[in-house]
Amino acid sequence: MTTQQKKSSTRQGFKTGESIVYPAHGVGQIVAIEEQEVAGMKLELFVIDFEKDKMRLKVPVAKAVSIGMRKLSETDFVERALKVVQGKARVKRTMWSRRAQEYDAKINSGDLISIAEVVRDLYRAENQPEQSYSERQLYEAALDRMAREIAAVNKMSETEAVRLVETNLAKGPKRGKAIDEDESQDEAA
Repeated sequence: MTTQQKKSSTRQGFKTGESIVYPAHGVGQIVAIEEQEVAGMKLELFVIDFEKDKMRLKVPVAKAVSIGMRKLSETDFVERALKVVQGKARVKRTMWSRRAQEYDAKINSGDLISIAEVVRDLYRAENQPEQSYSERQLYEAALDRMAREIAAVNKMSETEAVRLVETNLAKGPKRGKAIDEDESQDEAA
């Protein structure tokens, strides 16, 4: 198995140094495009670093698009995702194990809107009942994925991106103090 590093680096519309979204792992950065010989065949591979997870992944260039690897979302798409988290949570009346599988599939789809739906559906405000451990884990995974992409698109820190998502969550129906204050003013009128 031999490896050659390529300097010129644009394949399938992706180039080295570019941040991308890989469905199962979130935001990563293409650090190189290598040619590797595997079982007598030469393969071109994207070398992707996921800094937060301390992980490096090699993806065949030919399969990158078919497995769902994509460029970062545009800012208007991020705005749409933030509008989704402001919406009313949709909680299905199915068994938790079934819902958990659906949420996990949405998180690993790599689609920002699907991830935003999971964040919205699993969010619990301070005045709401506690989440189960598995609910909390899924919520945090979705929030982390969403925040990482928003941070990369808007060139901000992940902490700022989490704050931005949580601010938008608080704007949703019957969530947070701003809504409660509006309701009490309506009742007083």
